[in-house]
Amino acid sequence: MLPTAKPKLPRKPSRLRVREYRDRLRSLGLRPIQIWVPDVRERAFRAQAHRQSLAVATSAQARDDQAFIDSFADRSDE
Repeated sequence: MLPTAKPKLPRKPSRLRVREYRDRLRSLGLRPIQIWVPDVRERAFRAQAHRQSLAVATSAQARDDQAFIDSFADRSDE
């Protein structure tokens, strides 16, 4: 006996699926947020980041600044 194909049910519109998905997340106590962040691929961002890193590296407090960063980055004891 050959298997019979199941009849395809009409698919819900995407706006309805998204609404149901968001409702499920809200029922779990979550809420949606939108965060805008700098686009690190932009040339202007890279140039500004480079200027700022040079300013930090050549400042009178460069050693103290780097020690502060290293204190967070050093995780060798974990």
